[in-house]
Amino acid sequence: MGKDKSCDKLCQRKFAQKGVPVPCTAEELRVAFWRYDTDRDGQLSRKELKEAFNYLGASIPGWRAHRALNHADKNGDGYISGKEVDELVNYAAKLGYVVN
Repeated sequence: MGKDKSCDKLCQRKFAQKGVPVPCTAEELRVAFWRYDTDRDGQLSRKELKEAFNYLGASIPGWRAHRALNHADKNGDGYISGKEVDELVNYAAKLGYVVN
C-alpha cells in the first residue's frame, strides 16, 4: 500500500494510535529535542542529546548523540544551538524515528 499523500497529521496520529508506526514530523523531533534542554540554556549538550535519543528509542543513545554532534555541530563547540537544531532534526528524520 502506497503512502496516501492526502493523509494529514490527524490521520497520521490515528494510525499511530492503532499501533502502525508513523514517522515523526520535523516539528515533533524539534519539540522532543528541546524537551531535553534541562538546564534551559538554549543549547543541547551530549548528555541532553543522549537523553533525547533514549526517549526516541535509539538502541545506543550515547553513540547516536555522538553521531548527531558530529553531524549537526557546525561550529565545533560540543553543543547544538538554536541555529544548528535544523541540522539535528534533519539527521534524526533520516534515521526514521517513529511515533508508536
